[in-house]
Amino acid sequence: MKNSKRMKNIRENIKKKKYNINEAIEILKKFTKVKFKESIDVAINLNIDTKKNEQNIISTAFLPNGLGKKVKILVFTQGKNIEMAKKAKADIIWSEEIKNIKKKIKEIDVVISSPDTMKIVGKLGHILGPRGLMPNSKLGTITNNIYKSIKKIKNGKQISYKNDKNGIIHSSIGKIYFTNKQIEENFISLIESLKKSKPTKIKGEFFKKIYFSTTMGGSIPINHSELNI
Repeated sequence: MKNSKRMKNIRENIKKKKYNINEAIEILKKFTKVKFKESIDVAINLNIDTKKNEQNIISTAFLPNGLGKKVKILVFTQGKNIEMAKKAKADIIWSEEIKNIKKKIKEIDVVISSPDTMKIVGKLGHILGPRGLMPNSKLGTITNNIYKSIKKIKNGKQISYKNDKNGIIHSSIGKIYFTNKQIEENFISLIESLKKSKPTKIKGEFFKKIYFSTTMGGSIPINHSELNI
């Protein structure tokens, strides 16, 4: 009931217009009332045809201020890379006990694998796939440089993203307690990464609509025309 009233209050206070980044962040901060520290999320509707494989986007972005949380990583590897994974402080390192690994996956944010263990990872595809955890070379999660990949992802500064079937990119860009500048810097970094990932055959406007929201809050339309994108 309280949440419904809060959502109604948010909707009533959002005018029928597009907001600049700072205005949107201020509104989200004003109406956060939950006990936990909400994430600030962004939904970016792209001008792509998801039925064409070459227009689907999957890549990574570096967020200078991170996400405000520690990322839990599961690593599939063997040989000398096991020591590298331990040194980089991976949360879970694969062993022969596949059944135990299946239970642990629910606690994991990212799965990294060296190429020589992808056959093993493939057996867990029915679990990893639906959760968006399947390793991918484009995301740097299939790699021989296990140590470097863990370090880049562990601090929450490197994120991965891909469009959904409607051509929308969903991502977090920080926590509600971040400064406005930190949130904006993270958002701009994501936008710059997306611009580099733009399919060559796309003509005209690439970014159709952009919305900011919080974990438990309403969405606010962003005036992205002022961003020169």
